[in-house]
Amino acid sequence: MYKSEQLANSLKRLIQNGTWKFHEKLPSLRQQANQSGFSLITVMNAYQSLEAQGLIYSKEKSGYFVAGPKASAADPLDLTINDHIEINSIVFKYLKSTQSDQIIPFGSAFPDSQLLYSPKLIQTMGQLARQKRSYDQTPSLPPGHFALRQWIAQRYCMQGIQTDPSDIVITSGGLDALNLSLQALTQPGDYILLQATIFYGAWQAAERLGLKVISIPEHPEDGIDLEAFEQAVQNYPIKVCLLMLNSQNPIGYTVSDENKYRLAKLLHDYQIQLIEDDVYEELYYGSKKPLPMKYFDQQNLVLHCSSFSKTLGAGFRIGWVHAGKFSESIQHLQLMSTLSVNSFIQNALTEYLSHRHYEKHLKTLRSALQRYKKQFYQYLKTQLPTSCKIHYYPSGYFLWIELPVQINSLSIYEGLIQQNIGIAPSILFNTLEDQQHHIRINCSFELNDQLREALNQLVVLIKQLE
Repeated sequence: MYKSEQLANSLKRLIQNGTWKFHEKLPSLRQQANQSGFSLITVMNAYQSLEAQGLIYSKEKSGYFVAGPKASAADPLDLTINDHIEINSIVFKYLKSTQSDQIIPFGSAFPDSQLLYSPKLIQTMGQLARQKRSYDQTPSLPPGHFALRQWIAQRYCMQGIQTDPSDIVITSGGLDALNLSLQALTQPGDYILLQATIFYGAWQAAERLGLKVISIPEHPEDGIDLEAFEQAVQNYPIKVCLLMLNSQNPIGYTVSDENKYRLAKLLHDYQIQLIEDDVYEELYYGSKKPLPMKYFDQQNLVLHCSSFSKTLGAGFRIGWVHAGKFSESIQHLQLMSTLSVNSFIQNALTEYLSHRHYEKHLKTLRSALQRYKKQFYQYLKTQLPTSCKIHYYPSGYFLWIELPVQINSLSIYEGLIQQNIGIAPSILFNTLEDQQHHIRINCSFELNDQLREALNQLVVLIKQLE
């Protein structure tokens, strides 16, 4: 028996008999070599053998740790481990290919700009542009304009979430809020948890920060699989979760209050931080706004991120994070990256929001999105082959279409982009090879003859590839 095998077996017994506890840090390679008398190479080979067996795991710049208990064979984990993510180049190429004004933007992440245009906001900006004081940049440093943070804090309080303006940090859009939050809570090599299918910005952030991702599958009825969630946090040292629970992008589901409560209890029991991406929070249908996870948070474990970009337009890149005790950490990171948020835009938004124009705008926007999405759904339901499944949820403006498993959605995207028609293939949202048969369609447009013809081209291509 090789020396490395001897050492690996000895260490294995220490793990199995409980001498080393779950997630306890092992001696460093050099410490182990000194204690055992084996060479560094022998120790390294032994550790790598134990890691391959799933008994220990490594964290960059931190060392090796004892892995958590494995699920029983009768109840296997349905989890995916991504310790080397490469998605930025894919997203970059996709976004570049859909930039042209000639592209029909079914693949866009933003609602139709015609719906987001607010004459009152433009009028407010024009009035402020003529005032020299509106260009003063001094107050634009983190955490952002007090009056704007105060308005946002009041919105939280209206939902029963006790909030002070000091809890809020204004950011350059929702993605900036997510990136800053994730950077504040993690270090390279940390484990984070994502939904298996989620907005590509979450995957990009994990790649940029050098994080290891555990992904959990979607639940067919509940949206998030809480059993898989609990198995993941039992078996891996998950430090942070990044989830979308309201009008989830790209699928569209909203998790029930009951399951949000159950999730909050799990966060509390395992002391795990959650970053909630809630940029679609205002795009609900009906009279009741869905509650964010922050409502169920009793221990300040949730950082809630949102923005105005999906309600007022991509050009108004103003977002925020309800950061609580992490407010200062996020502000320090912001000073080293985006520095500050445009003072003029913050002034204009504050003035606009203070006169209740925003509520009227949201009411009109929600009504239009509900009407247009239903039109798209009804049309595609009659045109698509029965082998396709349309996931329809009453909020937001996306339809998630499940194709026959033999059709790779990237082929659909490549075929349609040649005809100046854009769609979002599932490779942008899910890294698993066996989950590449879905597409996301933006339904925020009034369905005219040109758009019907573009949808017909989509249907024709799907039928050809069946």
